[in-house]
Amino acid sequence: MHKYIISIDLGGTNTRITLTDLSLRIKARTSFPTRNFSSSRKILISEIIKEVFRLLKDNSIKKTQILGLGIGVPGPVDFLKGKIYYLPNIKGWQNTPIRDILEKRLHFKVFVDNDVNLMTLAEARLGAAKDRKNAVCLTLGTGVGGGLILDGELFRGTSFCAGEIGHMPINISGPRCNCGGSACLERYVGNKYILAEAKKKLKMRNINLEKLSEMAESGNKIARNIYNNFASNIGVALAGVVNLLNPEVIVVGGGLSFAGDFIFTKIKETINKRAIPIQAGLVKVKKAMLGKDAGLIGAALLVKESKLKTNV
Repeated sequence: MHKYIISIDLGGTNTRITLTDLSLRIKARTSFPTRNFSSSRKILISEIIKEVFRLLKDNSIKKTQILGLGIGVPGPVDFLKGKIYYLPNIKGWQNTPIRDILEKRLHFKVFVDNDVNLMTLAEARLGAAKDRKNAVCLTLGTGVGGGLILDGELFRGTSFCAGEIGHMPINISGPRCNCGGSACLERYVGNKYILAEAKKKLKMRNINLEKLSEMAESGNKIARNIYNNFASNIGVALAGVVNLLNPEVIVVGGGLSFAGDFIFTKIKETINKRAIPIQAGLVKVKKAMLGKDAGLIGAALLVKESKLKTNV
């Protein structure tokens, strides 16, 4: 009997669900707009469960064929208890025992982690950090997320919240951040802050990231300068990470990673200038390889590796 894994990427905009075989090939998928069901936690969970059952039925898969379900969520998670601390962009999820809720309704094992951790796991096993024992992953978008692979394993920290590179302060003082801190990296390189700067400097009301990237690639000095400042700020933060953790590779993903190769060059140049030469000379900066499915592949990996470790 063939075995399968169900993977879920619970996002603030869309929730995506896939059926994956044990070779981590996606066999089927479905999705729905999260916001259509986010008026209450109960409604959103019910929709997730309905879509899981529909995916199984449409592909003639029995419950006994499911090895487990992995779910990645956009917020801090207690990995051992399978509990969501809170979701910054989806209200009403404080201290949600999501693993217990889903296991009770679905009747197979459920594993929960932060979405960037799962992207990191996927890139470490199958993507840009494959075969590297020490790696840092960074996602650039509305927020800035991070994940750590240390000595070949995902490092979660004492309360399972390690890797918050976006909330490393890069100045003594600076603008307030949504996390409650000041001068966090995210306040300088998050999507909306870059676009706000672009609208102001380019005097364009309808600028978006795609247009800004095109202008930078084609040599527009203002657009290129905006991105150079963006990449320099990332490089400054990563120089500290490089000094602290001495990784072999830094993998950069998310929408802003597609702005152009010059961004990666600038990040590496800044690391070389700001980090200790021994660590800086070793580390490589790479673009993430697995694209939008990285979190879903990581969720399947989480199930597969957890089941192997626990033999449950």
